[in-house]
Amino acid sequence: MAHHRTTTDVLVVGAGPVGLSAAAELRRHGVRCRIVDRLPARLPYAKAVGIQPRTLELWDRMGLVRDVLEAAVPIRGQLRYADGGERARIELEMPPEVPYGFAALPQYETERLLEEYLARLGTAVERGTELVSFDRDRDGVTARLRTASGADEELRVPYLIGCDGAHSVVRKALGLSFEGGAFPEEYMLGDVEADWDLPHGYGVRSSRRSADGSADDVLVCVPLPGAGRYRMSMRVPPGLSGRGSTAPDGVAHGVQTGRTPELADLQAVVDRLAPRPARLSRLRWASVFRISHRIVDRYGEGRVLVAGDAAHIHPPTGAQGMNTGVQDACNLAWNLALVVRGGAGPGLLATYDAERRPVGEEVVGRTVRHAVHGVEAGPDDRRTLLLREAQLLVGYRGGPLAGPPYGPADAPQPGDRAPDCAGLTTPVAAFPLRLLDVLRGRAGHVVLLYGSDAAELSGAAEAARTAGGLPAVVVLPAAGTGRSDPAPLSSSPAVPVYRDTAGEFARLYLPDGATGLVVRPDGQLGARFPLGGAAAALSAYLGALSV
Repeated sequence: MAHHRTTTDVLVVGAGPVGLSAAAELRRHGVRCRIVDRLPARLPYAKAVGIQPRTLELWDRMGLVRDVLEAAVPIRGQLRYADGGERARIELEMPPEVPYGFAALPQYETERLLEEYLARLGTAVERGTELVSFDRDRDGVTARLRTASGADEELRVPYLIGCDGAHSVVRKALGLSFEGGAFPEEYMLGDVEADWDLPHGYGVRSSRRSADGSADDVLVCVPLPGAGRYRMSMRVPPGLSGRGSTAPDGVAHGVQTGRTPELADLQAVVDRLAPRPARLSRLRWASVFRISHRIVDRYGEGRVLVAGDAAHIHPPTGAQGMNTGVQDACNLAWNLALVVRGGAGPGLLATYDAERRPVGEEVVGRTVRHAVHGVEAGPDDRRTLLLREAQLLVGYRGGPLAGPPYGPADAPQPGDRAPDCAGLTTPVAAFPLRLLDVLRGRAGHVVLLYGSDAAELSGAAEAARTAGGLPAVVVLPAAGTGRSDPAPLSSSPAVPVYRDTAGEFARLYLPDGATGLVVRPDGQLGARFPLGGAAAALSAYLGALSV
């Protein structure tokens, strides 16, 4: 017999990188949650392996990034070959103010690190536990679970998040449409080692073109931790094709059932397409997979929401999928945390769809275009293309939570990513800090106050405290000479003060005199305002959260 339990605020379904990120952010914001996954253990597959600079910034704010950096390998660029000849060497060099580059880590390792981080916050993944069904009403959600022991549990929760992948039970139960299509080609994936002498840290793309110029044979290799280790993908030979087999829900996406590729299958493609002779060895995992491109018509309904592959699927070009899902999770988690804690009205959850679904639509469209026509197809110059692939251009200008613009038109405005910067100093530390160092571990909103007048800064800090208990951080302009100590502010509690000794904050944020900025929990700007108007600007921003 099922039994009722109402001991948590949010049920997260699915313990992949997206579900784990959502649960971790909820716990970091002080929200009780449970996370369940129908699988008994993590799958040892190197499926999603690319980690974008923006994801590393989010994990830095969480306090997770050090573990990821120690486990991952850098992606320095890509070597491109066509018809046996070298065509290009693409360098993935980020602007100096961007703190992180591109990285690669097998998905199961990403999941391990996130799961260990979540455990340190007091929440364990409940494995072998499946969401069977749920009902919802205006007051909450009744979820029916089947646990690893086979027992049935009925759980009453205020909110449910479906991070349960391309074949999402939550999405189907909500009745969300999932429009799109599938590519006809099938591919092989293999986690394998190659003994070639290609430069370390570079991906490889090698193809042969048919008479009409299209690539009819392709090999793509992404470096992984370990000597000569790559995640390789290539077209499936006829003997391995499972074409004609369809998933029960009609979504042809991900790992397919049927014969598993063997080392010899991968070696045959490498013999045809590798830029250097190479012998493959140590095949850890291989599969056949299909690619679809679909997106839901809405990211949730009422108290049930979806994120990651449950909301959008697309080609793996540019490693956008997992990273887009992690940003979904971080966006949704801070919204949900405010609502659960009573700091915002339930209408705030509508902004999740308003902000994130346009991002999902852009990613689906761009990855399909790149898969068909190549990454260079499109109007972007090389620098813009690189920043877009790094997901550093994701923004919500004009969205429901973006305050009015203020200052120079080319300055970061509400809705934009809050740029990191270096060269912030304090009288005590003998070394400069980055803005990410200042923000790390702060779970909620942070108000940055830039100026030099102590009375004006103290007044703005008090306005932040009075408006919504928002913590303020002061950034003083670069001193004329040396590292002079800032004057203490007459505010209580004490407000941390840093000096923009290197001038990078001023260069990147382009403050128009004394300027205030609200940094959201997901690292986007919520408001920008003159310090003299801090009280009104902060009241307006917090009012938008309270709908």
